[in-house]
Amino acid sequence: PLGIKQEQEEPEHQQFKENQLCISQNEDQLTKQQKGTLPGHSLNHMREKPFTCATCGKSYGSRVSLNFHMRTHTGERRFKCGVCGKDFRQSSALHTHMRTHSDQKPYSCTTCGKRFSNKSVLNSHIIIHTGEKRYSCIACGKRFSQKSQLRYHMMTHTGEKPVSCMTCGKTFTHKGNLSEHIKTHTGEKPFSCSTCGKCFSHKSLLRNHMRRHTGERPFSCTTCGKTYSERSGLAYHVKTHTEKPFSCVTCGKGFLRKSHLICHMRSHTGEKPFSCMTCGKSFSVKCNLTFHMKTHTNEKPFSCAICGKGYHNKSSFNYHMRNHTEEKPFLCVTCGKGFVHNSHLILHMRSHTGEKPFTCTICEKSYAIKSRLTVHMKTHTG
Repeated sequence: PLGIKQEQEEPEHQQFKENQLCISQNEDQLTKQQKGTLPGHSLNHMREKPFTCATCGKSYGSRVSLNFHMRTHTGERRFKCGVCGKDFRQSSALHTHMRTHSDQKPYSCTTCGKRFSNKSVLNSHIIIHTGEKRYSCIACGKRFSQKSQLRYHMMTHTGEKPVSCMTCGKTFTHKGNLSEHIKTHTGEKPFSCSTCGKCFSHKSLLRNHMRRHTGERPFSCTTCGKTYSERSGLAYHVKTHTEKPFSCVTCGKGFLRKSHLICHMRSHTGEKPFSCMTCGKSFSVKCNLTFHMKTHTNEKPFSCAICGKGYHNKSSFNYHMRNHTEEKPFLCVTCGKGFVHNSHLILHMRSHTGEKPFTCTICEKSYAIKSRLTVHMKTHTG
């Protein structure tokens, strides 16, 4: 139907009539194969498999089956979706994928009613309700709900990376990772943001990007309550509570990365190596220069979906969003009071510790807040 020449696909398993069981499999394994003929299926176990894969040694009963298998090594995906450009190794997979564009979802979960375009995805979803993890790793004991998850996990022990890029030779454990990698060569970005028009190579990247517009931050730190729009951001943040191997020799503050320590040291030395080509203003951190440059172009890529206000940088946008959500993720460990921004918590903590780090150089009077010292200095200068 898509004008693509298709090879005849040979199913790996024939199906069965009711009450017929294959002696090579138990009843549990046949629950999804209840129609067809047992004699036809039995040939899969009895017949010769003369076609062997030269890469991994797996054997098949026909050359067609071997050709399909070889695509797992080469990454070849000859069946392409005419809507989004995603490609597939087999035409049947493409036909199933096309339902995602037509909103056709014939398979529904009897527990929660959620619908799916693919039966295998429904079966994977059902395990969410049962919590069953029937597949366990013989190396480390970790358990998985799906056999495919275990198979990919085992590669972390063996170091196996069976699929390779035909352009640069880079290898991957998962064909999905190879597909995403190939887009770095083609520059293909079929997924576009309906708000700002930015395009992405993968749907998950678009989903993460959309949270910049909505302000959604579903991943939260169990230690301090700080929230993130991406799981990777949370994972990195969690390490700041446990791992800080790089310490400042001046003030003793610890950092997770050496690059962060280098940036911090400039707060002591006053070094500002990044200068604006337009107005000459200098910055100690390159990202601050990047944000500053947007003030000249008036570019505001981060916009609030609630009130429409735009911002030059993500941190200002996140700060603004808390005005709508009334989120106060930074909590005082002494009295429990919450704050919208970490800097507000730091100032508040000084009310408990009595710390006054800002001292007048003339009369040596100290203050907890820098702005109060600034006001005080005017009493000396008039």
